[in-house]
Amino acid sequence: MSRFIISGGGTGGHVYPAIAIAQTIQNREPATEILFIGAWGKLEMEKVPAAGFTIEGLPVAGFIRRTSWKNLTFPFKLLRSLQLARKIIKQFNPDVVIGVGGYASGPTLKVATSLGKPALIQEQNSIPGVTNRLLGARVNRICVAYPGMERYFPAEKLVLTGNPVRADLVSLTEHLLEAYACFGLDPTKKTLLVLGGSGGAKTINDSILGLLDQGLPEDVQLLWQTGKHYYEEVQRRLSDTRKTPKSPEGDLLPPLQGEGWGGVVPFIDRMDLAYSCADLVISRAGAIAISELCVVGKPAILIPSPNVAEDHQTKNAQALVEQEAALMVSDREAPDILPGMVVEMMKNKTRRQHLGQHIRKLAIPDAAGRIADEVFKLVETKPDLHGK
Repeated sequence: MSRFIISGGGTGGHVYPAIAIAQTIQNREPATEILFIGAWGKLEMEKVPAAGFTIEGLPVAGFIRRTSWKNLTFPFKLLRSLQLARKIIKQFNPDVVIGVGGYASGPTLKVATSLGKPALIQEQNSIPGVTNRLLGARVNRICVAYPGMERYFPAEKLVLTGNPVRADLVSLTEHLLEAYACFGLDPTKKTLLVLGGSGGAKTINDSILGLLDQGLPEDVQLLWQTGKHYYEEVQRRLSDTRKTPKSPEGDLLPPLQGEGWGGVVPFIDRMDLAYSCADLVISRAGAIAISELCVVGKPAILIPSPNVAEDHQTKNAQALVEQEAALMVSDREAPDILPGMVVEMMKNKTRRQHLGQHIRKLAIPDAAGRIADEVFKLVETKPDLHGK
């Protein structure tokens, strides 16, 4: 029976791929024991147990790039996290340790490799973060989603696997009636799905409020994930201005029957159903968000976050735009440009179909399986620390 540790998280973009990898491993070898290591107070501490896996937490937190008193606690949290990770790894004695990015991944993989444990990292982006670049010299295998990663990692350790997505998206079928019922949507209307990540995106939310100011077409409805951080603010702004969806003629349309106003929710758990009923998606351009859009084959307008290292979300989005697989609007221009673009795209079914067909061609639906292959190879070969 094999034993694995999976470490990382912080956002849905790290947590859900980690869970997908764990589920794939367990499906292949049901007796496998899997332990997650996450960061205290982060999304993984809620979502991993909900998926049926055990998780241990570390006090590690990110280093804030701007000047902040919180950075004074960073070295102490890191030291304590290294100590706890060492204790957990020694007690659990895993065959392989897997890092998926996020705060907890760094100290866990550093300790694991120092103890001689075979280790693998899954790099989601075309430009890796500093932690994974440092870990690349220590681990045995590096699973990547983009070609050309030899610029950052030892070429002999690289395996092109793609980014894993939630298993229910890979097997997505058109459960439209279930989706409409789940979210209280009207089956006779086109659905605009708005996503800003698990935490939300202020620019996207402001842009959608602008869209409502201009008037929502009669045949379009919203399924709007505001993010937990912005839900109350959005609800307040909607209530203060007494907004309801309006037709181009200015007539008020009946509000939808979803949770909250007009299908506005803080977080969507059933993304399979959300994607199923979506005719157009507005999203950030994180690596996992893009991988999901590719797998489900949905047309999208991408708004890259400006608050990421080396502007990698813009590079992610540009790669799709060059393939005629998505549209892109900069974060700065979104409040002015996005409302009109949404209205035009909702009118143009041919354009939406074109984008959907092209983005689906970029999908790697078996990414979690490819990563699981590499994990089990490490178990079988029992390589030394540096994979020689």
